[in-house]
Formats: sequence, C-alpha cells, structure tokens
Amino acid sequence: MTITSARYIDTASTTNLSDIRFSPKPPPHVWSAAEPPFKGYQSPPTEGYGQSSRNTAIVIDNGASLLRAGWSFDKSPRIAFPATVARYRDRKINRTVSYVGYNAYADATTRGQIRNAFEPGSSVVGNWDVMEGLLDYTFVSLGVAAQDEGVGRPIVMTEPVANLGYSRKTMTELLFECYSAPSIAYGIDALFSYTFNNGRNGLIVSSSHTATHLIPVLDSKPVMSSATRLNWGGYHAADYLLKLLKLKYPTFPGKFTEYQTEEMVRDHCYISHDYNREMSCLLDWSGLEDRDHVIQYPFTEQIIVEKSEEELARIAERKREGGRRLQEQAAKMRLEKLVRKEQTLDYYKNLQQQLVNQTKKEIKRLLDEDEFKDEAQLEKTIQELEKSIRKARNKDVGGPEIEEVEPTFPLLDIPDETLDEAGLKEKRHQRLMKSGYEARARAKVEKELERSRIAEEERLDNEHREADLQSWLEERRAARQTLLQKIKERDRLKADLGNRKSLASQMRMKTLANLASDQPGKKRRRGGDDDNFGANDDDWGVYRTVAMGDQSDDEEEEDLGAGLKGVEAQLLKYDPTFNENNTLEAQSDWTQSLMHAFLRGPRPFDPESQQEAHQVHLNVERIRVPEVVFQPSIAGLDQAGIVDIAADIINHGLAKTQDRISVLGDVFLTGGNTMFTDFDERLQRELRAVLPVEAPINLRKARNPLLDAWRGAAQWADSSESSQGFITRGDYQEKGYEYMKEHNLGNAIAF
Repeated sequence: MTITSARYIDTASTTNLSDIRFSPKPPPHVWSAAEPPFKGYQSPPTEGYGQSSRNTAIVIDNGASLLRAGWSFDKSPRIAFPATVARYRDRKINRTVSYVGYNAYADATTRGQIRNAFEPGSSVVGNWDVMEGLLDYTFVSLGVAAQDEGVGRPIVMTEPVANLGYSRKTMTELLFECYSAPSIAYGIDALFSYTFNNGRNGLIVSSSHTATHLIPVLDSKPVMSSATRLNWGGYHAADYLLKLLKLKYPTFPGKFTEYQTEEMVRDHCYISHDYNREMSCLLDWSGLEDRDHVIQYPFTEQIIVEKSEEELARIAERKREGGRRLQEQAAKMRLEKLVRKEQTLDYYKNLQQQLVNQTKKEIKRLLDEDEFKDEAQLEKTIQELEKSIRKARNKDVGGPEIEEVEPTFPLLDIPDETLDEAGLKEKRHQRLMKSGYEARARAKVEKELERSRIAEEERLDNEHREADLQSWLEERRAARQTLLQKIKERDRLKADLGNRKSLASQMRMKTLANLASDQPGKKRRRGGDDDNFGANDDDWGVYRTVAMGDQSDDEEEEDLGAGLKGVEAQLLKYDPTFNENNTLEAQSDWTQSLMHAFLRGPRPFDPESQQEAHQVHLNVERIRVPEVVFQPSIAGLDQAGIVDIAADIINHGLAKTQDRISVLGDVFLTGGNTMFTDFDERLQRELRAVLPVEAPINLRKARNPLLDAWRGAAQWADSSESSQGFITRGDYQEKGYEYMKEHNLGNAIAF
C-alpha cells in the first residue's frame, strides 16, 4: 500500500524546552513530492495552419527548459513542452519509438531513455538528433503539412545572448535543408520580452533556466559591449538543491530527481530580505513550524492491527498463568529430583555399611554391581550427593547456609614411588583440584584488594576535594573532556568501519589479508608451512584489531558511558557552573539539537516510521538556493552577484550621465528565475545601497516573465521591422549558412 500523506500529532514547542517536550502541536503541513510531468494524450492544435498564410511566421521560443511554439497571430504559444526526447527500440512491435516532451515521462522505460537537446546547464544545442526530433514534433503539432516544399512558412526563433557561431549555422542549415524554410530570423529572448513590455531605455535583468544576463538598452538598441552573463539559472538552482539534499540525507530511502527539485525550488524557495540575519535565526524553535516545509515521498507503511485493552489484558493474564504453571512444574521437578537424590544417598550409605567386615572378594563384587572401582570412589560419590542435597534444600526449602570447608589433598605429600597406578591417577586429580581451589582463593583475595583500592581512592579523592575544590573540579572537567573525546573517537571509528573506503576499513582489510599469508604480498603455497598461530599470546590480539580497530585493551574494557555519568554526577553536585543542560544526555536531546531542527524540524523523529523516513525538510535551503544570484560564492561560483554586475554596468559600462539616468529609470526583470517572492524588492534595495543617493531607480517586472519572450517575438514577426531581419533561402544559397542579418533584437548587432 502506497501512502502519500498522513496525519499525526506529536509533542513539540514554539517557545521553550518544556513546551517543546510536552505541549501538543498540530500536524505539519505536508507537500507531496512531484510526480513525473506526464500529461497524457493531448490533441495537437492543428487548426492554426489553415488560418495562416505564406507570410505568417512560425514563432519558436527555443528554451533549454521548455520549447514554446505558435503562430505570429496568436496571443500565446499553442504548444509548450520540455526539450527532451526518449527514443528506444520496442521489442514487442519491433520498431524504434520516440516520445517527445512530456510524453517522455510516460513510464519508467521512457524516463530511462530521456535525452536533452541542450548541453547540461547551458543554452547551446549539443544533441542535434534530439533537436531535429523536437522540431518534427513542433511542426506536426502546429499542423504543418508534410509536403515537398517543406514547412512553407517563415520561422522566427529565439537564441541566447552571444550564441555560438557553430550552433547558429547548424540550426540555419537544419531549417533550410531539412525543412525547406523560406526564411528564418533569430533574436534574443530577453530583448523580445523587453520590447513586448514597451521598453526603450533601461537595464534588462534576464534570469532564465541556464543563465542570468544583464543587458543595458539605449534608444531600443542593446549595448552588447556592456552586457554581462552570470552562469546561474533555474537549472543550476535545482541542481544545487539536489546536491544539498543528497548531502543532507545521505541514506534517504527514496530517489531525488531533477523535476522534483525544480518543483521544490519553484514552490518553496523565496528571496530573503536580509539573508545573514534570517539565516542566523532560521532554525530557532520559535516559529520553525511555519518555516520548515515537509516534502513527503511515497512510502509503504507496515500495517499493525492494534488490539483492544480487553484483548491485551487477556493475553497478559494468559502469560502470567503460563508462567505460574511453569514455575510450579519446575518446583515439582526439583522436589522430585531432591527426593531421588536422598533415596540414592540412603542406598549408597547402606552399601557402605554392608562393606564393613566383608572379604575383599565380596567387597569387589558389591562395588562392581553398582559400577564403582573402589571404596574411595563410593566415598567421593556420597560426599558429592550430600553437598548437592544441601544446596538444593537451601534453594527450595530455605535451609542454613553452607560453609565452605577447605578441601584436603593427602596424596600430594606421598611420594610417587609408593603409589600404584590408581594412586598416581588420584594424585594427579588432587593436584588439579588444588590448583583450582588456590586460583579461586587468589581471585577472592584480588577482589578484596580491588575493593580496598577503590575505597582508598575514594577516600583520597574526597580529601583532595575538601582540601582544594577548584583543583579537584579542574581534574573532573579534564576527565570529562577525555571521556567525551573517547566516545567521539569510538563513534567515528564505528562509522568508518561501515565505510569500505575509510582508512579504518582499509587497515582492517589489510590485517585480514596479512592473516592469510605469513609473507604479505606473496602467494601462499600448498604444504610446507608451519601454522604456529596462537603459540604467542599476542597473536590473539589480532581479532580485537579486526573487530574494533586499533584500540588499547584499557579503552575496550572501559565503560565510557557509565564513567561519564559518574563524572557528570560529581560535577552536578559540586560545580555550581555545571547544570543539567551541560550533560551529554541533555545535549543529545533532540529539543536541544540544532542538527535535529535542520534535519527533522521541530518535531521528534521516529526512525521506525516509514512515513517520517521518507520525508524531506526544507528550511535553510528555502533561502540559500535563490540567494546564489546575489551571492554566487555560496555555491562556489567565482563570479560577482547581479547587484555588483549592475553597479559595474551603470558606473563603468555607460560613459554619459544621461545614459545612466535613462537606464536606471527602467530596470526590467524577466525570466522564470526572477519570479521568486520579493526578488524585485531585494534587488531595488541593494541597488540603492551601491548607487549614488540621487540616482533614480525604477524597477518593474515583465507582465509574464515566462511567455513575454515568445509574445515579443510574435509581435516583432508581424511588424514591418522584421522584414530587415529575415534571411531568405536565396541569401542562404548565395552567401552560405554563416550569413546573418543585423537587427535591434538579435546577436548580430554586437559584431
């Protein structure tokens, strides 16, 4: 069962730690992760071809994100789709099939074969086979008949600022040779958008999918010599967010995709009014519920059927009843076993009485019947039974405690020459028993000495504390720091051993490889090798090294957690500057953890919940990703931000004061990457800070930052000015594919 959303209530807070732990909070608002943008079958708008004439242009906004196309008389583009094609061999029908645009996201097979026409992160066409597929789909969708004369309509196409000559001439050759276009014209999308919004003098800030351009315009002519590019756009923002999420959730069970991060950037990111101030308090508990956006990925939750209280009570009662029966059966069995031992003891004692005043032959016969070798073995068996019976009575009946009697070993003082074979065997047994008894005695003495040593250390420590409290506290603090460092090293080593590329894991594998051969680096031959591993006690330390890494015995035997709690208990009792909030347990509390707020928001995290494991929390990323346009160094980009670029264009790119005033009078924003909330307010405020006080600044947005480039191109195609910008088929055949006509909205004006 796939669940995409759920509702639950946890304990958290907005003001202080006690509220965070105990006050109920409403469930978080959860956004679902974007699904693949497949839109299903859509009938192509082919009726426009019948309404057009040979002078009606086909307008194509050839964007790296979306390709938009329509007729010059349209108010908006008729079709818009991603510049992607999925082409693969379908074995069922034995044909090569192609899926264009949104259709390429139809299923997992097509998504795995998606290819983009443009180089990643740029507006330069890199895959011309895909580009040809996009143009085929465009012309078919517009209803252009596949006739011998080709499309039979002029084509107006947008291109990026300073488009490469090779890219332009290849596109020209493709349109003329493959589609037999009668004429074509190219123009810059940002200039088309500015013209459509009635711009004449101003500074264009065009932040699109692949780049951000700042172009000054004077008297409707772009000053291309002062135009500047910032290599950052919507593609880079989505890719940057993708990298941040992979770094933030390295073990995330789902898969992050580009279209999902593009959706996150578009729906959840915004421009901060004061980035440094907001970043410093973004993860504060107060108001974090609103700032933290939760993205839910699909998951499968294990369904556990909850039982009623009556059922749980009946189950518990059955368990208790079963336990009582088992205890009764065990007690009964122990009692029966005790009775059997007592009966056996009485039998052996009677047998021992019968052996008195008997001949050796009769004694041997009686002992053989009960499988005894001699009278000594019978005596030993009787003593063991008596001891076992006393222990059983003390445990079950509650008899008096058994005092341990020191055993005797009489045969050890008798020379071996005077003993027969049975006596020598018994002497060896008594020697072994004596060694065990003495070892237990030594262990008991060592325990007593250890207890005495600990008591003495506590006495000396108390005397030291009473004599010099400050010095004692410094020692406790140093001991605490040492224990914390050991715990950190232990955790780091444990994490490193889980990473096969870490140094600890490599050293472990090297140790295992050395164990396979006495001479590392040489192959081990069959036979001829003496395996003497274990002869030396130090050999067994290799298993400790393999299992735990290179640590000493003392560090392994130490209970770091208990030792740290003991030290912290002493500091809590005697150090007035050390309180509960300073302990490791309090610092590990999620309500105190900045990392928890960063990863999981203001609510507790249940690692067993598949729903919470498949959640992504956007907080810092919401302002960090769009901030790169103003501070490119955040993403490691060695370029100036748009404010510095704009100030440089105004102060150094324009020589006349009147030109500067004219440009500042119309700062124009266009492109999808300028649609972030408060983008215009932030840009105007920061421009005001770097420009002279008396400089007038008027900033405005395009009516539609996404579609105005296409609309401007369509408007220009229907105007009289466009006649000077088209390259006819005759020009192409006479002057070649590198020929380019200049006009105010194209790249040629810069050359």
